Amino acid sequence: MPSALVVGYDPQAIPGVDGDALRAALDAELARFGEHGIDAAMTFLVFDESAEPALVASLTERPWDVVVVGGGVRKTEQLLPLFERIVNLIHRHAPQAAIAFSAGTGDSVEAAQRWL
Repeated sequence: MPSALVVGYDPQAIPGVDGDALRAALDAELARFGEHGIDAAMTFLVFDESAEPALVASLTERPWDVVVVGGGVRKTEQLLPLFERIVNLIHRHAPQAAIAFSAGTGDSVEAAQRWL
């Protein structure tokens, strides 16, 4: 079974966003992976000193086939340094994994499928 790790910004840390509702949407997206025969997990980061160790732990947990970086990290200008760090950590700690990019909360499966 192919595997995918989805990396996103912690919904509880986004100002002005209903973190619980966003987390529910992300959990639904995670369930969709299973419906498509993909073993998937999500890791949520906050832009602070905890981001790198948390991501490295997730990346090295197992050999992922694809790592999907969420649109919330990729498209938010203030998070550009975090986005760069994520891409470089994927390259360093999961070199066997393809890197995919989602546009939002509802297309992570399709982003992963482009590379599986």
